[in-house]
Amino acid sequence: MLRPFGPEVRNLLRRALLAFFGIPFLVAVVMTAVDSYRRRGKKPKPFPSEPPGDVIIGDGSVRTYTYGQHLFDDMLDAIESAERQILFESYIWKGDEVGEQFKEALTRAAARGVEVYAVYDGFANLVVPPGFKRFSPRLRVMEYPVYTAGWRFFDIRRYGRDHRKILVVDDRVGFVGGYNVGSAYATEWRDTHVRITGPGVWDLKRAFADFWNLNRAFHDGDQPLLLDTPSEWEPRIRMHRNVPRLWMFPIRAMYIEAINRASHHVYMTHAYFIPDSDFVEAMLAAARRGVDVRLLVPATSNHVVADWLSRGFYGELLDAGVRIFRYESMVHAKTSTIDGRWSTVGTANIDRLSMTGNFEINVEFIDPDMADHMERIFDVDLGNATELTAEEWAGRGVHRKFTELVLAPLRPFL
Repeated sequence: MLRPFGPEVRNLLRRALLAFFGIPFLVAVVMTAVDSYRRRGKKPKPFPSEPPGDVIIGDGSVRTYTYGQHLFDDMLDAIESAERQILFESYIWKGDEVGEQFKEALTRAAARGVEVYAVYDGFANLVVPPGFKRFSPRLRVMEYPVYTAGWRFFDIRRYGRDHRKILVVDDRVGFVGGYNVGSAYATEWRDTHVRITGPGVWDLKRAFADFWNLNRAFHDGDQPLLLDTPSEWEPRIRMHRNVPRLWMFPIRAMYIEAINRASHHVYMTHAYFIPDSDFVEAMLAAARRGVDVRLLVPATSNHVVADWLSRGFYGELLDAGVRIFRYESMVHAKTSTIDGRWSTVGTANIDRLSMTGNFEINVEFIDPDMADHMERIFDVDLGNATELTAEEWAGRGVHRKFTELVLAPLRPFL
């Protein structure tokens, strides 16, 4: 018969666990505070960008944006021309000049009789002034709550954030990608977004409606959002949605399957790269079978702890032949393209929060013209990046290696 641990052993275990997780957490807090202080007053670095480019896919088109102001101009134009319905969703919706432009455009649309639905994440907008969050009663606005579990605090399916960024206007145009709404994103961050026309818009509408209906209790018990959309499919454009409430996480599977099928090249751009072991193994296996695997990440992102956690994977990736490029400005894109035939643009980072935690949406394109366009964008980005060599990485200081080791226990949480 097994005896329970005595008090001394239990105390020892508690202290060990506290040290194992508490010390990394304390180091992360200090690093974040120091990094925030260092950034004060610093101007962001400029970066090259491609003008919006269009690709025809079936009965519709896809326009890709890599500069925020170009995107926001087209989104606002679409809102101003809306006739029946606007579906707007943004993880971050700043109360600054650009945020006000969107708020005013949506308010004007509702005033002329357009049905307007809007969603933003409460946690991501805690620092937004309360006055900005007061909307016209004509708008149906859902603030996805900071805490959503209620009495079901044990149900981890209810802790995901709404990390999606979607705009759909009528049945004719939809936008999705990495851009949040705010002035800094208009000019200071390199990101990627797409505008879709044709049958793909209907799938984007369904994605918004499903989220609204699943969570409409957070909008004073509002009625379900019912959409009358055709059942037609565009097989070359597929929407993949992570829905933690339903335990659905197809984006991770989409990535791993695509990487496992790669035969020539894999080009990935990610703001935050903290993959799980299966994702890392897929990249390593591709590189070992001769696939040209390239990863582009920011040299310094807006989350210093995520940067350090990401670096913990660099050694084994470089040893297997994966090429790592560090972008000289803040790149927030979540994109990949493979073998000149497959590509994806979306909201999901390669980390636990996005892969198995948050509400996310990625668009998968199985189209050579779209892949070619994404590869041209990747080439432009490489012109603003520096390659990290295995020799350079192996020669980093002992204090850097020690910091990576100390922070490693935080990986499963981010």
